[in-house]
Amino acid sequence: MTSFTLPHELHGDGAHKVFAVHGWFADRSAYAGVLPDLDRTEFTYALVDLRGYGDAKGAVGAYTTTEAALDLVELADRLGWERFSVVGHSMGGAVGQRLLAVAPHRLRRLAGVSPVPASGLALPPEQWEMFADAAHTPANRRAIIDITTGGRRPAAWLDRVVARSLAVSDQKAFRAWLDSWAGEDFHTQVEGSPVPALAVTGALDPALSADLLRRTWMTWFPLAELHELPSAGHYAMDETPLELIRVVEDFLRADGTDGMSGADGVDGSDRAAGGEPA
Repeated sequence: MTSFTLPHELHGDGAHKVFAVHGWFADRSAYAGVLPDLDRTEFTYALVDLRGYGDAKGAVGAYTTTEAALDLVELADRLGWERFSVVGHSMGGAVGQRLLAVAPHRLRRLAGVSPVPASGLALPPEQWEMFADAAHTPANRRAIIDITTGGRRPAAWLDRVVARSLAVSDQKAFRAWLDSWAGEDFHTQVEGSPVPALAVTGALDPALSADLLRRTWMTWFPLAELHELPSAGHYAMDETPLELIRVVEDFLRADGTDGMSGADGVDGSDRAAGGEPA
């Protein structure tokens, strides 16, 4: 793997440094819905484009969560960030968990928004075909987005998300990313990590449900928390942006000034200690 600087944009000037990592269907514009209301005094956010997306659409690479985690460490070094937190959506949540394996001492806190577990996501053959063909079939992308938001979102919004996805992603990279985030199981490399880890899920998302995260995320991480947003599906940044900001930033604020304190509770959340599910 060659050294590569992820395209990024910085927001805020707070002492707590935070990477925001997008998912499979978007570039860093995935966070457009929450961007105006982030706390820019306490936090500095770096929104990044992973290889194959946005300003990195033409970047060559392996398109794996391991490569992306190493790219984030490289960017942190360039920014002078010795320690940082990560907010990762879906595939970006898997990238955040990879950081627990490749650079655990650098990570302050991890917040996954509908995060794909480090065990990957087992898909039945017909679903795998739908996801694999989504690389070149817009209708498949639309169907996936519709299903994972409970079939409740307006047609115009579905069309807009699909159009954005097609515009900001490289087709070959999009397909390659699937093999990594869905097909790789690295949970034994991160199990038992002492880094506080919040999983936020949407009640309308049947794919990455609270039940799945209780069986995975909540059993692996001793300082795990789980918060379910009742009105969200898989895309909480678009569906319930203010609720998402409140949950995630409250979690990030629970970090002590030295970045080593334990997690405080979040209203409405499950919490696990000692690796046991809540």
